[in-house]
Amino acid sequence: MSEHTVPLSPPSPLSEPAGATTDIAGRMERLPTSRWQVKARVLIGTATFFDAFDALAIAQVLPVLVPLWGLSTGQTGLLISIGYLGQLLGALLFSAIAERRGRVVAMVLCILTFASMSVACMFAWNVESLLLFRTLQGIGLGGQVPIAAVYISEITKAHGRGRFVLLYELVFSVGVVAAGVVGYYVVPHLGWQYMFLAGAAPLLMVYTLRTWLPESPRWLSSVGRHEEADAAMSHIEDKVAKATGAPLPPPPPAVPAGRAADGSSWRELFRPPYLRRTLVVWCIWFGSYLVYYGISTWLPTLYRTTFDLPLGTSLKYGLISNCVGFFGAALCALTIDMLGRKTWFAIALGGSALCLVLLALSGVDTPSDVLVFGSGAYFFAAAAAIGVYLYTPELYPTRIRAIGVGTATAWLRLASMAGPLLIGGLIAHGLPAIFVVFAVVAGAVAIVTVLFGVETKERVLEEVSP
Repeated sequence: MSEHTVPLSPPSPLSEPAGATTDIAGRMERLPTSRWQVKARVLIGTATFFDAFDALAIAQVLPVLVPLWGLSTGQTGLLISIGYLGQLLGALLFSAIAERRGRVVAMVLCILTFASMSVACMFAWNVESLLLFRTLQGIGLGGQVPIAAVYISEITKAHGRGRFVLLYELVFSVGVVAAGVVGYYVVPHLGWQYMFLAGAAPLLMVYTLRTWLPESPRWLSSVGRHEEADAAMSHIEDKVAKATGAPLPPPPPAVPAGRAADGSSWRELFRPPYLRRTLVVWCIWFGSYLVYYGISTWLPTLYRTTFDLPLGTSLKYGLISNCVGFFGAALCALTIDMLGRKTWFAIALGGSALCLVLLALSGVDTPSDVLVFGSGAYFFAAAAAIGVYLYTPELYPTRIRAIGVGTATAWLRLASMAGPLLIGGLIAHGLPAIFVVFAVVAGAVAIVTVLFGVETKERVLEEVSP
């Protein structure tokens, strides 16, 4: 044994062989949080950061493209929404790849897709070409974040999982803020093309991600590749032991086992006990992101076109809302293990609905009304939007986790398309009506979550979803 190797404590005798579901779950639960998990979170989080950056880049360039290309309100809404159509397709496509080929392979393919298409967007010459490139880019964007959330959940133990996972997911909100900051400084001075050039940076990290991250031991075990699962788990244990400088504790005495992957498919999402969970989480995804993306993508353009504010001021107001949303997401990440998932969703969705009602009652006569109440709604919507990335992987077993999360995020994409199109279609009838519709949706989802949601905090994944 080399002087740098920290001995692993022997696992407790288990009824299943090394690499089987109970063995992997028990060994994962005994791991202390170390630099290895943090490095994995940072590496995957970097890709997630640019996923958010690329998704919101369109909001920063539209105030320039609308007058430059003479875009109508309908074309503007379509440019925002078309990327989410690609994301819907990508969520379904890459979740299936993640179930068949593995989480790491699927993440790498997603990054290659959205980063290369960001380069293509830079060379768009008219609205039609940008629509095509944004659709293709969306396919990669739609797959990366949900699969990354699945992977992070599968390498995390039950205790403190909410805080650990959401501190990772917080980088998505950082990416949203960064899109606003970069757009504020880059678009007026260098040109809109450079927003898309910045979004291609993840191409530089693909090799590191592919070679440094082991495949999810839980997934390997669920598909019967027990020797590979044991090897991947041993690799993680060795890295954690070296990072902590102490032997690992024995696995807990009783860790529930999940059912084998044989015979499982997307149809299981609609069978007990997962049917009710599926319907509830779909509602949360749709309601949260109808508000989240409806506000974040349209606000800079509304300030510019409806209130005739200068470009710099419009982008600055949008950036303020993005920063407020970041604080909402951060508060959720730091407290969700204490308050619980259901409580946070009720607070976030209910608070968002209240702010939207107040905005509608204000008459939306001034940009300051939109800034104050819109930012308030965005604060709460951002909390729900980040929390659902933690909650959804907890609701499904490993054998269908990627499919469950990918299918659920399809409702994010539908909401993301519906929000901008709804605003674009109803703006002629007045802004208050739009915000009332958003408020009704958010309030209804809050009620559904309270009545039918399942609490998952501090529970082992295999216990929550057998």
